[in-house]
Amino acid sequence: MICPACYHNGTRVLDSRPSHEGRSIRRRRECEECSHRFTTFEMVEEIPLIVVKKDGTRQEFTREKILRGLIRACEKRPVPLETLEKIVNGVERELRGLGKNEVNSQDVGELVMERLADIDDVAYVRFASVYRQFKDINVFIKELTELMNKN
Repeated sequence: MICPACYHNGTRVLDSRPSHEGRSIRRRRECEECSHRFTTFEMVEEIPLIVVKKDGTRQEFTREKILRGLIRACEKRPVPLETLEKIVNGVERELRGLGKNEVNSQDVGELVMERLADIDDVAYVRFASVYRQFKDINVFIKELTELMNKN
């Protein structure tokens, strides 16, 4: 590893520990030449996961996009960011576990809603209203009725 301070090609590892729910390893390093300390992360290189949207277009799966949608749905709700990150991690883990390179956006949305329904009903309805593009109040009422019957 090259030192970012003096560019010497020799460092030693001071500490290693799992990070990001075991998906990477965080290492504290020290340069053998100038004693500068810095952190590196080692993670598995994953094959890109492609999401096929409703209109047939394809784009790479991005955790940040799902997290932004969850944050918006949980605005002014008592749901910690850590919980939302766990939802995203679980959804990504399940999608990658399918062993496919491509997944439908509908499957992604359903997995997110499945997990969100267990955490906060209001956030679930907010997310579902955007995701399912409720056309009128009747569709909205139907979704609320199903949610009430489930609980």
